Amino acid sequence: MHNFRELLVWQKSITLVVKIYELTRKFPDIEKFNLAVQMQRSGVSIASNIAEGAGRNTNNLFKQFLSHALGSSYELETQIIISNKLSYIESESYNMLIKDITEIQKMISGLSNTL
Repeated sequence: MHNFRELLVWQKSITLVVKIYELTRKFPDIEKFNLAVQMQRSGVSIASNIAEGAGRNTNNLFKQFLSHALGSSYELETQIIISNKLSYIESESYNMLIKDITEIQKMISGLSNTL
C-alpha cells in the first residue's frame, strides 16, 4: 500500500479539481447541471482513483486504478476543450488547465510504469 497523500500526482490532482470547481462556478446557468457537473466529476475521479488504487494491496490493482484516473483525465481534458470552444473558459485559463492536466497525465503514466 502507498500513502496517497504523499504522492505528488495526487496533490496536483487535488489542486486541479479545486481549480475546476472555481472555474465552473462561473459557467452559465444552463450548464450548472450539465457540463459543469461532468467536469467536476471527472476531476474528482482523477484524484479519487489515485487514492483508491494506492490503498489496494497489489501493484497490479494500483495500476488498474491509475488507468481509470488517466481515463478520467482525458475525459476532463475533452470537457475543458469543449468549454473553451463554447467561450466558457478564457484562453489564459484554458492554457493553464491544459498544461496542468498534461502534466498530471504524464505523472500518472510514469507512476504506472514504475509499478
